[in-house]
Amino acid sequence: MRVVSLVPSLTELIWELAPGTLAGRTKFCTEPPEMAARVPAFGGTKDPDVAAIAALQPDLVIANREENRREDVAALEAAGLRVLVTVIDSVGEALAAIRAIGAEVGNSAGADALAAEVEAALEEARSGEGPRVFVPIWRRPLLGLGGGTYGSSLLEACGAVNVLRERERYPEVTLEEVRELRPELVLLPDEPYHFREEHCAEFAGVAPARLVDGKLLWWYGPRMPRSIRALRELLAEAAAWR
Repeated sequence: MRVVSLVPSLTELIWELAPGTLAGRTKFCTEPPEMAARVPAFGGTKDPDVAAIAALQPDLVIANREENRREDVAALEAAGLRVLVTVIDSVGEALAAIRAIGAEVGNSAGADALAAEVEAALEEARSGEGPRVFVPIWRRPLLGLGGGTYGSSLLEACGAVNVLRERERYPEVTLEEVRELRPELVLLPDEPYHFREEHCAEFAGVAPARLVDGKLLWWYGPRMPRSIRALRELLAEAAAWR
């Protein structure tokens, strides 16, 4: 089995479950570093080198509905390749993807063990209602994390209330709109927009702002258990401010 992954977090998952199957990645698939040093890259998530991937003739290409473009998936399929397009808009779908990919790469036992670890971390995290949270994903225009997304599902599973949960995907908002939703915490991730310390002041009139590793919020796969625990700890700190 030879697999090319076009999804950074799933590349990390495949390397965890069956490193010998991973034949290609994108330039954004950088974790873990030892994988990036050994596995060749074929373009980006939005512009993969379809011709080079087709020439490699992998048994499977892993893609994602949000990360990758429909036209690139179609081109890979037209080249005769089998493409598994994952849809991961919730924690439950992330768990299903872990198990499905584990089966594809011949390590269902490892995938089941990881899924069980995720479920145990989630069980630990379910302890009362956490703070109301706003998560911007882009600065200009200001885009926020809405409902129907993995990030929102993860935060809510950790006890937070996403103030934009009633709005789909990644809506454009104003600071005044956000203020009216009464968040108690603003989480500033370093991806897709790289929020920095100097940006915290922009949300001073909304709620206390904290910088956060974007991979905690967006990357599903082997880092999920520690992401859940880290987020729960951060949310518990914010809840103590009330």
